[in-house]
Amino acid sequence: MDIRLDSISHHYGDTEVLRDISLEIPSGQIICLVGPSGCGKSTLLRLIGGLERPEKGRVLQLGSAPEGCLNPLTFVFQDFALLPWRTVKGNISLVLEDHGIRGAKAKAIIDDVLARAKLSDFAGALPKQLSGGMKQRVAIARALAVNPAVMLMDEPLSALDSQTRELLMDDLVNLWSRRPFTAVYVTHNLSEAVRLGHTIVVLSRRPGQIREIVTIDTPIQDRRPGDPVCQMKHDLLWGLMREEARAADEELLDV
Repeated sequence: MDIRLDSISHHYGDTEVLRDISLEIPSGQIICLVGPSGCGKSTLLRLIGGLERPEKGRVLQLGSAPEGCLNPLTFVFQDFALLPWRTVKGNISLVLEDHGIRGAKAKAIIDDVLARAKLSDFAGALPKQLSGGMKQRVAIARALAVNPAVMLMDEPLSALDSQTRELLMDDLVNLWSRRPFTAVYVTHNLSEAVRLGHTIVVLSRRPGQIREIVTIDTPIQDRRPGDPVCQMKHDLLWGLMREEARAADEELLDV
């Protein structure tokens, strides 16, 4: 299933947040959204996911969801959103219970996503026993359990330290390489965008508009820190954003 954004504009009160956003999100790719603070990245993600309706324009779902898809659009947030009294397995089973899936069928799905996320040995652990990186892996496994057409990821690694972030990026690359999925990935971290994104959409400062669309042809499984092509793309993105990021920071400080 592809997603098409057709001339999306949005206000909060008198504040214009997004202006005339048109974008294609093709199946099987990770699309990263970057831009200065307050440019509307997370708002755009909520509009794509149906948590809010755009003031103007349309979000179109084109084609069919994959076979066995329970939720066409599924969110992964930065705060993990795990139930502390449920085990790893229990947190994942929750999304299946909402669809009436229990017993052997649920077990097969849970065992599959636990294996894909390298969590099989932690099925009985409680969230309080897990590191931040492990908790986010559980959140990703839970999203995969519903076999979504598109995962909507709102700064999923921003709460983690740099070493854990690198490990989680490796995990996401491995997950995608074994079974490609579609994702819209919001981040303020350009290294994440260059590491994970097939396409990187640069938004301007508020009101957010598409300033540039940057593609990276190097397969994501072949990208490494310090790779010359990745560094060139990183520098290009920062060059596009630097002055607007400074202006947005000063604007936020004045509020």
